[in-house]
Amino acid sequence: MAETETLPTAKTLALKYDRPVPRYTSYPTAPHFHGGIGPADQHAWLAQSDPERPISLYIHVPYCRQMCWYCGCHTKIVARYQPIEDFTAHLRREMALVAEAFGGRRRVAQLHWGGGTPNVLSPDDLSRLMGELRGLFDFDSDTEIDMELDPRGVGRDLLAALKDCGLGRASLGIQDFDPIVQRAINREQPFDLVRDVVDGLRGIGVGGINFDLIYGLPYQTRAGFAHSIEQALSLTPDRFAVFGYAHVPWMKKHQSQIVEEALPDAALRLELAENAARQIEAAGYRRIGLDHFAQATDPLTIALDRGTLRRNFQGYTTDGAETLVGLGPSAISATVQGYAQNAADIPLWSRAIAAGRLATQRGLALGAEDRWRGAAIERLMCLGALDLDALAADFDLPNAQFPAERARLAPLIADGIATLSGNMLRVTEAGLPLSRLVAAAFDTYLNAGPGRHSRAV
Repeated sequence: MAETETLPTAKTLALKYDRPVPRYTSYPTAPHFHGGIGPADQHAWLAQSDPERPISLYIHVPYCRQMCWYCGCHTKIVARYQPIEDFTAHLRREMALVAEAFGGRRRVAQLHWGGGTPNVLSPDDLSRLMGELRGLFDFDSDTEIDMELDPRGVGRDLLAALKDCGLGRASLGIQDFDPIVQRAINREQPFDLVRDVVDGLRGIGVGGINFDLIYGLPYQTRAGFAHSIEQALSLTPDRFAVFGYAHVPWMKKHQSQIVEEALPDAALRLELAENAARQIEAAGYRRIGLDHFAQATDPLTIALDRGTLRRNFQGYTTDGAETLVGLGPSAISATVQGYAQNAADIPLWSRAIAAGRLATQRGLALGAEDRWRGAAIERLMCLGALDLDALAADFDLPNAQFPAERARLAPLIADGIATLSGNMLRVTEAGLPLSRLVAAAFDTYLNAGPGRHSRAV
């Protein structure tokens, strides 16, 4: 079908299905965690994990130097370094508590630093933390060390520390290069600054560069966002993540600084997303799941082709570890038994760690149904397809016909968002921007409890 015929249909679907849907970086999703899960539960879950399997670590640094109005992360603005110094002391203690809970040294498959702004840490503190991690856990040449970086805070001393830490992949928050958009979101960073940071990272041997872009920001236009992508492509990153801005001022009060009237409507959001996808794919990148793009030789692309692509709290990943430990305020751990989230309040997290206990405040124990539904959602989000027969076989669901799910899928199939041939469910190419709606057909928590989510488009 010609583009002129396709676009009105896409706009119609965008308006029809413009409703809140989870991002599905877990299932059940975080709004359904509860206070019945505490430190003893997480300690037991870590102790019961398979010692022969590697683990992954996520470290949440809950501080930034400046608030970006679009931010949906757990973070706090600081003008002095003392709170950060206090945080690092408690983080070191938390790392030791986690190592103790495992009851023996564990090999780390991936270490991801997120935030907040991880590079708000001083180079000395970053090096010290990495040294202590290596003293508690086993790192080897295959361990992938990733970090989210604010380009505005990357200098020579930090680059030297990152090289010593063995950083292998860096994710840079670009969002949009348009100065008008940057001013509207309180995130001003010129293209030349980002280019110099990319050069610096490559100069210390960082082998993977990721760019994060956001569509749906105030004052974005088709031409302006296309130009930003053109600039980003000129720096040849290995991966792109193109996220939709989640405007949730009822949860993140600082987002009220954004002029709502300047936000693109659902139809324009969809155009921005799809135009970006076409532009990035035309430059030789493969689409990975809902919102990622990677070069042909990238590990994400290889995982997609092999059917081993995964999705966790950091998004699409090659990480196959069954145990992910979150360190720092608000960080979430995922184990075979369930999810455990640390206290988001920094003083509360600090007091728990200082008292010698894990800072788990809420979570959720997984039941058998949660596991198969989570697998169904992950396969749809990662691979765009779900073999219902294979799902039933994998989770011992004899004679499973999935009538409720088929009923929820029926309107999506009628609108061309998905197809169901026999027991093979697929998201169509036109339906990719609405993949979360297809996954939501398997979510029994969605309308059964608290939590407001971002828009589907």
